[in-house]
Amino acid sequence: MVSHTSDTAAHPRFAEALRDLGLDVEIRRFPDATRTAVEAAEAVGCELSQIVKSLVFEADGAPVVVLVDGASRVDVELVRRALDTGAVRRASAALVRETTGYAIGGVPPFGHRTRTRVLADRRLLDHGVVWAAAGTPHSVFALDPTSLIAHAEGTLADVRDTTG
Repeated sequence: MVSHTSDTAAHPRFAEALRDLGLDVEIRRFPDATRTAVEAAEAVGCELSQIVKSLVFEADGAPVVVLVDGASRVDVELVRRALDTGAVRRASAALVRETTGYAIGGVPPFGHRTRTRVLADRRLLDHGVVWAAAGTPHSVFALDPTSLIAHAEGTLADVRDTTG
């Protein structure tokens, strides 16, 4: 396991976003992909619920980013209610890349190509530190969840599936 703490381990667009925000965060890069929350938690050595998944959905055709902990699934009906919109569905890989500028498995919570509405599940606040993708499937960064949600300009909501 290789770990770097410089922003060179991050995707260049995300590294620029960190600089623009004045954020100095720990970034870890791993030789093996951390595309899934399970892989990321194992690589970092943290609880699965400390991983932040940045998932893109379509709400009435408009992209929305939903931040949820790695141990949870998103309840699209709760997303629909939080947005007060009609149909909500997972975005295609093409829309994810077009909207965020990143591929699935490496989407960070902020630093996206286009300004997109962000919902953040309230459960993220249960931790002192969370880890999220730094723009590549091989890199993650640590930040306290309140700051992460603020920099993502996220709205707190209860969007995780509690049925399973």
